[in-house]
Amino acid sequence: MAPTNRFDAIVIGSGVSGGFAAKELTEKGLRVLMLDRGKMVEHGEGYPYDGKPAYEVPARNIMPKPLMDSDYFIAKYGYVAPSSQGFYNNDRLNPYAHDEGSKFYWIRPGAVGGKSLIWGRWSFRWSPEDFEANKRDGIDGVWPIGYDDVAPWYSYVEKYIGVSGSRENLPYLPDSEFQPPMPMNIAEKWLKERLENEFPGRKLINSRLSNMTEDKPDQNRTKCQFRNQCGNGCSFGAYFSTQAVTLPAARATGRLTLTSDAVVTNLEYDPAKKRVTGVRYIDAKTGQAQVVHADLVFLCASAMASTQILMNSRAPGSDRSHFDASGTLGRYVMDHIFRVGVEGQIPGMSEYIEYGRRPGGVYVPRFRNIGGEEGVGFKRGYGYQGSARRDPAGPVGFGASMKQGMRGYAPWRFSMGAFGECLPYRDNHVSLHPSKVDRFGVPLMRFDVQFRENELRMMADAKVQGEAMLRAAGLTNVTSYEGEHVPGDAIHEMGGARMGADPRASVLNGWSQAHDAPNLYVTDGAQMASVSCVNPSLTFMALTARAADHAVRQLKHA
Repeated sequence: MAPTNRFDAIVIGSGVSGGFAAKELTEKGLRVLMLDRGKMVEHGEGYPYDGKPAYEVPARNIMPKPLMDSDYFIAKYGYVAPSSQGFYNNDRLNPYAHDEGSKFYWIRPGAVGGKSLIWGRWSFRWSPEDFEANKRDGIDGVWPIGYDDVAPWYSYVEKYIGVSGSRENLPYLPDSEFQPPMPMNIAEKWLKERLENEFPGRKLINSRLSNMTEDKPDQNRTKCQFRNQCGNGCSFGAYFSTQAVTLPAARATGRLTLTSDAVVTNLEYDPAKKRVTGVRYIDAKTGQAQVVHADLVFLCASAMASTQILMNSRAPGSDRSHFDASGTLGRYVMDHIFRVGVEGQIPGMSEYIEYGRRPGGVYVPRFRNIGGEEGVGFKRGYGYQGSARRDPAGPVGFGASMKQGMRGYAPWRFSMGAFGECLPYRDNHVSLHPSKVDRFGVPLMRFDVQFRENELRMMADAKVQGEAMLRAAGLTNVTSYEGEHVPGDAIHEMGGARMGADPRASVLNGWSQAHDAPNLYVTDGAQMASVSCVNPSLTFMALTARAADHAVRQLKHA
């Protein structure tokens, strides 16, 4: 007699997508095994520096350069610090490769909860225009779905996780199901009025964050305490993370089994039946390998990690993945381009300071290439994330006068950084290294991804427009900067296994379901056919909930 599967579904990865997949599938009655390559981090007790001031954190929470250079030489481009380093990948132990002359910063988590422990929490819906952009611009990769397909799932996710923000009725940035916004400070309100008067049609709005402003007692979560220490882990559960939200929900069903330190190497596949038959993983502590079986697999390991697993799922001796009949697997890799910023000094209001430390700020939504605008020299657009602040005054002079001066504050300043859209290019791709493998025997990921002229023109415009807006609004000492633009740097990598209606030109269909295996769903950033210019995590969660609903309905009718 053939052995009976212990699980109905396997979820690979535990970040924003994997956590939601586990919650949805278990609540719909399935027995689920969740596998994650990271170490276990329990909510609350796994946050050793939650609420601790810098002087109670090693090295005053500044990463020592020798440790940064040896173990976190890629993570340093993210938000890694001594208080959060336990959430990040060790780059020395888990390296990757890139082609000569090509840079890619693959900034990875190293704990259960994935990027939900380290993300910036900015939460936006895509607009109808975002889903239509490839088709409108004649760019390869037409979306098989539209905004109306995702809108109900946006609402479902937003109500559950808690998103604070303001209703603006902007067609190019749809409103969410909001909790009250985190109020702008007095300097931001001053800037908003002036900027919107000087530039009709442009807006400065409240940030949209998964940091709650109202309690959710049914989830044992408390609203944000305005500490701005989110990267250390939040025992209040004030922001969305797998640990605080979806993992407790999945566990409450009694149908979840979670295995940490489980490095998935590949998916077992039956080409005759066109189905995934099992998931092979290695215990990172013991080195032992095993294969587990289920009727359904949700691959949510993050865009590049999921693509790596798919590419390594191949017949012995073959270079071709079971899931690459289209020849597009590993291609059309994208990230946001963002190393442009502007800042300036806001005059007056010296009698005011801001109480507390907000985890967010304000947002200037996209204003380029919308409403029929033409002739700006590039396709798509960008938005700005920023905030106004008053920092403590720096030391001047010596002795008592210096100490007295440091009790005051410097003038108000405002700064903002641009996030721009990258077009999907076929030759922006990842592959498996032909000879180098990691410590588990898996071929290293190799990156050949670059920003092109369109993205660089976009950032040049963002720099010019940012300076113009701040000067026209009345700021002084306006300056700007532009750093090196390296894909992966924004930690918003997408693509690699895009969805599409045509199996000859895509890996997944419009339900995030593999063309070559109907019992496999890929619901993280790998599925994306374009990237919009807004942060993507809310869209990943909505597409995951939508896919889980579809998968369970398919199972019931099988």
